[in-house]
Amino acid sequence: MLKNSCKLALKKMKHWMMPEKAKTSLATFPSSAEIVSEPLGVVLVISAWNYPFLLSLDPVIGAIAAGNAIVLKPSEISPATASLLAKLVANYMDSSCIKVVEGAVPETTALLEQKWDKIMYTGNGRIARIVMAAAAKHLTPVVLELGGKCPVIVDSGINLQVATRRIIAGKWGCNNGQACVSPDYIITTKDYAVELVDSFKCELELFYGKNPLESKDLSRVVNSNHFARLLKLLDEDKVSSKIVYGGERDKSNLKIAPTILLDVPQDSLIMNEEIFGPLLPIITIDKVEDSFDLITSGTKPLAAYMFTNNKKLKEKFVEKVSAGGLVINDTTVHLAEPTLPFGGVGDSGMGAYHGKFSFDTFSHKKAVLYRSFAGDAPLRYPPYTNGKLRLLKALLGGSILGIIRALMGWSKA
Repeated sequence: MLKNSCKLALKKMKHWMMPEKAKTSLATFPSSAEIVSEPLGVVLVISAWNYPFLLSLDPVIGAIAAGNAIVLKPSEISPATASLLAKLVANYMDSSCIKVVEGAVPETTALLEQKWDKIMYTGNGRIARIVMAAAAKHLTPVVLELGGKCPVIVDSGINLQVATRRIIAGKWGCNNGQACVSPDYIITTKDYAVELVDSFKCELELFYGKNPLESKDLSRVVNSNHFARLLKLLDEDKVSSKIVYGGERDKSNLKIAPTILLDVPQDSLIMNEEIFGPLLPIITIDKVEDSFDLITSGTKPLAAYMFTNNKKLKEKFVEKVSAGGLVINDTTVHLAEPTLPFGGVGDSGMGAYHGKFSFDTFSHKKAVLYRSFAGDAPLRYPPYTNGKLRLLKALLGGSILGIIRALMGWSKA
């Protein structure tokens, strides 16, 4: 994906940079206009640990394409990658235009005290509030790529094997659930839940074996703090009894097996924070249409998914569910499509990037209007008579009929 972003920017950058022609109205006739993209200046990119190369360098590609200088702050939670990034950027890129700053909270705090022309942060909502507060002191605009509880609605009458496999790929195949667009919980009907669970059991064993903790295809949890956080969610009294598959853990290797829970209480910890790990609760409802109210009762997620063959349900899903992005009959794949903006809404973030959207995010769209010295209209200048005012209003209104009426004296001042 990172290579694709580079190739796309190299191929399209000249086109992205070209001024965009804009139409003009009677109010400025004769004139021409265009929208010119210009660099914002010096931008700060604070990236996340879960995809430490992609989430660090993908925004940087857009910032470079737009002509900015960049300071990149990789996450200290993936320190080996952060060190390698610092080394590679210093060796292969122009150090007068891009620098990498390693470190943890003190270094990030020091960076946030500076004035930037834009800040992009990828991470969680708690730190995002700190970033936004720091940016506000300098009136610095921000792009916040956050997360949230990404729901998956599963309707009946579908190809259940394909649906299950695609959910597994988006959940456990993507860093063992440690991804901002990872499916966080499933909503399905009471009648379909048992069949869905059985399908998960079959496919998970096929992919990861009878002892998934030994599978080389299953990521470990990033560190002991996150491991303890996940166990706290899993071992809550009202939750631990709801495990229908998995639950095994290996503290020495920081591994937790794919775990499915059925009908966990809505007031449990696991249903009130982003899981960001290999735990997948299934919530049951009476009918699929009830899922929309359940989703909209919470904060807006970064992504939402639905598996159905019902055309009306698809339309209602798109109409009713507000999220950063929606995918029907798959999970997570929308972020691989550079023609779509990738970003959140509400608590899941603000702003978007990928493809041209990255270029636009790090550009100022400058309005430019060109006029000659011809066509200078006396009615712009004092003294203002009723006739001048009538014609000015008509010109600003842009109506040919209104102008004719004003010239004929048929409209009131």
